Amino acid sequence: MINKIAESIPKALEGVKDGSTVLIGGFGTAGIPVELIEGLIEQGARDLTVVNNNAGNGDTGLAALLHTGRVKKIICSFPRQADSHVFDALYRSGKIELELVPQGNLAERLRAAGAGVGAFFTPTGYGTEMARNSDGRPKETRLINGKHYVLEYPIHGDIALIKAHAGDRWGNLIYRKAARNFGPVMAMAAKKTVATVHRVVELGQLDPEAIVTPGIFVNHIVLIDHKATVGGGFKTAV
Repeated sequence: MINKIAESIPKALEGVKDGSTVLIGGFGTAGIPVELIEGLIEQGARDLTVVNNNAGNGDTGLAALLHTGRVKKIICSFPRQADSHVFDALYRSGKIELELVPQGNLAERLRAAGAGVGAFFTPTGYGTEMARNSDGRPKETRLINGKHYVLEYPIHGDIALIKAHAGDRWGNLIYRKAARNFGPVMAMAAKKTVATVHRVVELGQLDPEAIVTPGIFVNHIVLIDHKATVGGGFKTAV
């Protein structure tokens, strides 16, 4: 019998290795899997590459993970906010690497990983510093139908940590409004996906037309309490 409901977060995160690439869902504070991030902190993996839209808010969640010093690199679109002091301090002191990716490119690089696309051309970033690799070398470009494009490669993850609203024991997931954001593409782009949910329902109770992430992309789901979090100066219902 397929049952992907994990008894605990530590159990769901077993096997995360040093040097892993960790895809973490969320957009600002919406849809951040705080409980899973806290579990990863306790788990102790080091030299991580983290992929997220942002680089942490305040001192909790992703910022708390960065503060441990166990993240060597972050790939994101918006590393600086009013309360991104943890990342700022680490970056200015040379203790963390940054790969800055335009938001649309970030989403498409993740989607490409899940779809099995080897690479793709995009006009976003052409003629800017975004058209260079982290070592300074220019990325491949091409002129297509009179328009310049930059070659981008997929972002594959060893594990994805995402937050959903409800799921069943097969791992099928639905999301709540803006908390959906990067969760679906990250679930597809990772070798292993762990999701927290506020409700576990019986098989058949989720409308098949409403299921956003099919269980085939999910390894474990963990039931957590429903609460509100405060971050970035505002309150977010999760």
